[in-house]
Amino acid sequence: MTVTDAPVTTREQAVGRPLAMVLGLLTIFGPISMDLYLPVLPALTAELRSSTSTAQLTITACLLGLAIGQVIAGPLSDRFGRRLPLLIGVAAYTLTSVLCAVSPTVETLIAARFVQGLAGAVGIVIAQAAGRDVYEGAKLLRYYGRLTVLGGLAAIVGPVIGGQLATVTDWRGVFLFLAAVGVAILVACIVIFKETLPLSRRSAGGFFHTLQDFRRLLADRVFVGAVLITGFTYSAIFAYLSGATFVLQGIYGLSPQGYSFAFGLNSLGFMTFGFLGGRLAERWSEKATMVIGLAMATAGSLGLLTTALLHLPLIAVILSLFTMVGGVAAASPPATSLALKGYPDIAGTASSLLGLARFAFGGVAAPLVGIGGADNALPFGIVTVVSVAAAAACLGLIRTRTTTG
Repeated sequence: MTVTDAPVTTREQAVGRPLAMVLGLLTIFGPISMDLYLPVLPALTAELRSSTSTAQLTITACLLGLAIGQVIAGPLSDRFGRRLPLLIGVAAYTLTSVLCAVSPTVETLIAARFVQGLAGAVGIVIAQAAGRDVYEGAKLLRYYGRLTVLGGLAAIVGPVIGGQLATVTDWRGVFLFLAAVGVAILVACIVIFKETLPLSRRSAGGFFHTLQDFRRLLADRVFVGAVLITGFTYSAIFAYLSGATFVLQGIYGLSPQGYSFAFGLNSLGFMTFGFLGGRLAERWSEKATMVIGLAMATAGSLGLLTTALLHLPLIAVILSLFTMVGGVAAASPPATSLALKGYPDIAGTASSLLGLARFAFGGVAAPLVGIGGADNALPFGIVTVVSVAAAAACLGLIRTRTTTG
């Protein structure tokens, strides 16, 4: 063991199961905020006397908040530590969830959803950065694999819980449930989450120092390549989340129960291949694992485009979606590890750009799926193919680092 290895080993040994569980729970902010209230969106639209397009802005506002909030929270956590920004973010998430529940107009709700996204972003970026604080090497890859699995699990559980809540409460009650989730996580953070970034490793300086950190990151081909691959692959995921319901129910006539089954199958694939992606990258190599994941995603997206062009049967759509989603999940842990492992000193700032790419790229791709109307699957296929092809083109930026920062 070298001298530089000793602190890392000590930090890893200090990570008990409770802290690991809290770090995992922080990753549910994004998926559960997005998915839980979707079953009650029509009722929300009717009660607030809003148009469908205006009500859908509550989703867009949350996405924008999740993207922008990470760029703010990441650098702050590098400067002030992980714990204080995290506690403020979770508390703000809880309060804004209550504000969503009592919103008298759709305009108020849109504004509250934006702030809810800003606050929820804190948990996402700190889960990634704190993991980088306490893990190295194979353990870091395994950790990011677990985050991918938990993201898929939240995607499964969110709509299911939302649907069940809709049977006993209205949309306001759903947001109160989100507030209760925020309270539970806040208590867990207060009790369990100890500071993972010591004073000696925090960045100094203010806004201009943060700009220098961003310039440092953006000058690194490996980091930029990993961020772009993450952003473009998640564009395909958000296109799936936005368009699959219209394709499967509107074109192929699946019932809501049938769609839920298909959604759950794909989320199971996301979890499984996210886990396998972390383990494969650990035993083989990060770039090779990304190549495998992108190959799967390419095959799946081409299957979707072919299905749209030739009007192939439902099984072709299901298999194509499963392959594409699984490929994105397999590529996610090694891409995250490649982006963050060279920057232990500014892991929060690096994580923030990863999060920005995920949600900003996805937010741009999602509405493009509906350009051709609800009964046309061709834009869905085109958006996924272009997204995955752009991600594959960025593989050329990935090369082995000579230093670990």
